[in-house]
Amino acid sequence: MTAELVANFAAAALVFPIAMSAAHSAGLDHKFFVLAIAISASASIAMPIGCQTNLMVQGPGGYTFLDFLRVGLPLNPLFMVVSILVIPLDWPF
Repeated sequence: MTAELVANFAAAALVFPIAMSAAHSAGLDHKFFVLAIAISASASIAMPIGCQTNLMVQGPGGYTFLDFLRVGLPLNPLFMVVSILVIPLDWPF
């Protein structure tokens, strides 16, 4: 949810050192963590302020803030679950 409050690249930059430290401490490949950060930082769809594209379509599309919450909140956990299941297929532990 950090990406909903700040720009997605800033959220990724804030979380990156923590993820690298966690990967190193657990003895795991850091690529899994980096890919998870990239996916989660780009999944800022729960609020119109999370992404500039959301703001661009909000007015012309007649969407409200609640429309983004209604669709975006269920999609964020879905992205998380799919990412957790799919990313290890590329880089197994």
